[in-house]
Amino acid sequence: MTALAIILSFVLLLITSLHVYWGIGGIWPGTDKASCARAVVGFRGVDEMPSAVASFAVAACLVLATLWPLALAGVFATPFPREGLAVTALMIGLVFLGRGIAGFTPWWRRLASEQPFARLDQRLYSPLCLVIGLSFAILAISEFPA
Repeated sequence: MTALAIILSFVLLLITSLHVYWGIGGIWPGTDKASCARAVVGFRGVDEMPSAVASFAVAACLVLATLWPLALAGVFATPFPREGLAVTALMIGLVFLGRGIAGFTPWWRRLASEQPFARLDQRLYSPLCLVIGLSFAILAISEFPA
């Protein structure tokens, strides 16, 4: 399980880094702010990236999510009981699973129909959320008594 925790944390660290990059004004995967917003936000009519505060807030949440699997795997000491870490990891996993599932619903397709976001969401963002959510769930469930 330690390998899964490290891989999951690495993936989350990459996603965290992207949000920090966008918070400081980065425009990848676009060529300008509008094209970046169409690729990563996806809501109709959005032609600019979220504010730096919003990007950094998401990054802060992702930092915590990045540390959680490592704490659960015992990579570093934590004052939290293992059962509490496991329950919280399961809740984090459910959030990612919910986002991943939502990406395949007609409601979400109508809400976030801007291209290239809609295509990237079905091919990359939503499947990645599902994998992240399942990884958290596996880590959490492995901590519960049999």
